[in-house]
Amino acid sequence: MKRMHVLFAIGSFVVGVVVGIAGSSGSKVDKMMYVGQSPKDAALGLLTVALKQAGKGSWENIAVARVYYLMGDKAQGQATIDNVIATKIKKDDWIRIARIYLEAKEWDKAKDAFEKALALDPKDEGNLTEVGAWYNLHGDRAKAEEYFNRAFSNKPDEIWCTVNAAGSYVGVKPQ
Repeated sequence: MKRMHVLFAIGSFVVGVVVGIAGSSGSKVDKMMYVGQSPKDAALGLLTVALKQAGKGSWENIAVARVYYLMGDKAQGQATIDNVIATKIKKDDWIRIARIYLEAKEWDKAKDAFEKALALDPKDEGNLTEVGAWYNLHGDRAKAEEYFNRAFSNKPDEIWCTVNAAGSYVGVKPQ
């Protein structure tokens, strides 16, 4: 009887170690993923781990999606974005998604994402001036100034809003 307990304890320990290693190995970086690999293969190896590391974090998943999208794997990037959208998405998530589309030079998609962010919080001065600046940089001064007016009516003394609006008139992107 004692022998069965010992064997059970040893077996349980071994199974626990194996499960622990299997569960954690997918979220740790190993140098074999990138050393000596082509740049694309290195990125793909690291992104596979990054996606697991991101878990359910929206900002983290959007960061992974950004790299996929901008490296040319728009399908995987969009799929990752779609997974974030399928959860309880926040205004800041929409802003981050819009910025990906901006970097990819996809203004129409960026504009849609910006509008969704503003719909969630139509009084956020920072977002209003950033979105307004992007409209201005894309040639829609009337829409830009509409957003600037809304932002400055709420908070006329915020430096970052002012500087982002100012820069957009002379081709400087908001930061």
